Amino acid sequence: MPPLLGFSDNPFHSRDDVFRAATSLLKPLMPYKSSCGARIKLSTATGAGFDEVAAQLEGFARPLWVVADLLAAQPTAPATASGDGDLDLDSWIRGLGAGVNPHSDTFWGYTEDHDQRMVEMEPIAYALLCAPSAFLSVSPRVRGLDSQVNHERRDQIVSWLRSINEKIVPPSNWRWFRILVNLALVKSCGVSYDEVKPFMDADFKVLDSFYLADGWSSDGLWASDKRQADYYSGSFAIQYSQLAYVRFAQGLDPDRVERYRTEAGQFAETFWGYFDVDGSAIPFGRSLTYRFAFAAFWSAAVVAEIRLPAPLNDVGVVKGLLLRHLRWWAKQCDIFNTDGTLNIGYTYPNMFISEDYNSPQSLYWCLKTFSVLRLSEDHPFWRCEELPHPLSTGKLSSHWLANPVNSATANRNDISLGPYGVVNPAAQITCSFPEHHFLLSAGQSTKKPHRAREAKYSKLAYSSAFAFSVPVGPLLSQMAPDSTISASNDDGDTWRARWEPESARTKSVQLTLEGQKESESRKVTVPVLISAWCPWKNFKLKIETILIPPLERWPGWHVRVHILTWKDQYSASLLQLVDAGFAISSKGAKGGVLPTLTAELRELSSSEDEKAEDVAQEGIWEGDSACLVLSDAGASGIADLSAGSKKRPPIDPEYGGHECRSHLLRPDSNTNLIAQRTRIPSLHHHFHQVRGNASEAWLITGVFAVASSSGLDRASIRELWKDKPRLDVEEYMNIL
Repeated sequence: MPPLLGFSDNPFHSRDDVFRAATSLLKPLMPYKSSCGARIKLSTATGAGFDEVAAQLEGFARPLWVVADLLAAQPTAPATASGDGDLDLDSWIRGLGAGVNPHSDTFWGYTEDHDQRMVEMEPIAYALLCAPSAFLSVSPRVRGLDSQVNHERRDQIVSWLRSINEKIVPPSNWRWFRILVNLALVKSCGVSYDEVKPFMDADFKVLDSFYLADGWSSDGLWASDKRQADYYSGSFAIQYSQLAYVRFAQGLDPDRVERYRTEAGQFAETFWGYFDVDGSAIPFGRSLTYRFAFAAFWSAAVVAEIRLPAPLNDVGVVKGLLLRHLRWWAKQCDIFNTDGTLNIGYTYPNMFISEDYNSPQSLYWCLKTFSVLRLSEDHPFWRCEELPHPLSTGKLSSHWLANPVNSATANRNDISLGPYGVVNPAAQITCSFPEHHFLLSAGQSTKKPHRAREAKYSKLAYSSAFAFSVPVGPLLSQMAPDSTISASNDDGDTWRARWEPESARTKSVQLTLEGQKESESRKVTVPVLISAWCPWKNFKLKIETILIPPLERWPGWHVRVHILTWKDQYSASLLQLVDAGFAISSKGAKGGVLPTLTAELRELSSSEDEKAEDVAQEGIWEGDSACLVLSDAGASGIADLSAGSKKRPPIDPEYGGHECRSHLLRPDSNTNLIAQRTRIPSLHHHFHQVRGNASEAWLITGVFAVASSSGLDRASIRELWKDKPRLDVEEYMNIL
């Protein structure tokens, strides 16, 4: 796909740069606007699960996330973007008037229960709050405090928005849509606060029930059927909406505004750990096609003047988090169609990752990230120096490495940072190491019928460098089961990937690190995640998993311990488990396949007299109980550590056999968010004739990953790969 001028070539240093990027994203929409501006239908012919009128309303409304701020930033200027005649911002003003007019050919229609129109009301409400005189005045080109209100247009806007109060709104982040609509009705449209306050109070009661801890809210009530704390908890929805409320409701609801200020600071303490030093963020959860909306929280926090704790207490750090993220996306040229509009996908067009509610116009939710354009060029945010990522030096505090603690409870003025970010509300641990930036996850799932929900919420790890994969069919290769465990009890005919984990919890444990010499062993305290999974209701197998993040002694590795138990169960068929590592690009340097390597990671064609330290730049290696891929993306491997564990061997099931072999899965193409073709290192466990009371098996897996952004050469990667973790099994047993 071609790059988009103004975005793909953008250095993202100044306000002018960010302005140019925003307008470059808006301009390709103009040819697809209806004559009166009320609808936008892109040329892509795919559809969403709601009606076409609502989909075209999406096309109009979602650009308002930045259009409103552009209009507000220049309240008396002509509504073209810095003299750019290709972008007529006034068309959104005209479009709003036509869309709410029941007599217009492009009327958006009346709102029903659970209607997509409710979603699009939020950016419209945001626009009315940001730039009321622009959208409500008689003459859009003569705007200001004394501009005359167009009463007919205002009354039609009020009538259309007010209808949301008569309908059923789902108990999710959607409740924020109605709150901001009612806030706009009061603050911008002259509706009595007493009229809408009962609806706002009822919605706040529901939203308050979503609150977890440390500034995090779940997207809906956290319960057995829905445990979701993802980007909807922050940039996509809840935190962003709370910060909009902070901006516009200060005089109306000061106590709640102050509470949301506090929660934003608490949320930021762990949220920054989802962003790598190169600007990439860890993809997790649904709606990932919103792309750089990941960073919208940082824009919202700056505009709302939130005082953030260390290491974010210098606005230059926040500026860096935002602008580096935009730079990372500027390098992803395949996110655009040939006409310059955004396509559905992640770093390339991909319908497999989409949601049922994604129309071609949905993607412009990403424009939330540009709300920082509300700030004038002389604002401290634009004038300050951009500072590097808090962990960009790659030098982690030795105190943290020896005694890591929950970052949420650390001294807020202590900027002696460590690699672990324990996010208790989300049941996750972010791991920020020079070798690899990723998170471990234990406790999220949903019974909502979201596409690829098992992959988006219930894997064991998610990576900013390698992303994750989604299923495209029922076969194991089509499931693309990276960073998870999958089970089959019918000899591999059908498979179940990890889903609906139970009893997720974080625990601080002490582990013994073996040194190069036995006398060098020492103990460290690390956070671990523990959870359980039962693959079938009629087959009483329970898999309890302990996730141990990377340790200083073994860079690039993290460890999984799976404890399998059966109760009064017999299986004449073959039980299989697949434990898989990170999917990695399998593209060769010249576009061909990766060569096969020796155990020393040299090409098979290498001559015997070559030095042992000569390591191939790319290739694949499969051994009996370990396998590895080297490619332009870095390195990804997996190893069975059970046999090498000290003091106590793993316990095999009674009266049964167990064998393990490594295998490099070749998943279907376009299953991964970042790489079109991948290989997945995996371990295949086979159990025969499983039976007996309280039969038990311990499986210990080492997962290896080094991103290309680490800068490590192949010889260094080989040394890390050869030095596999060796931990005491008895210590694992004590964890439980």
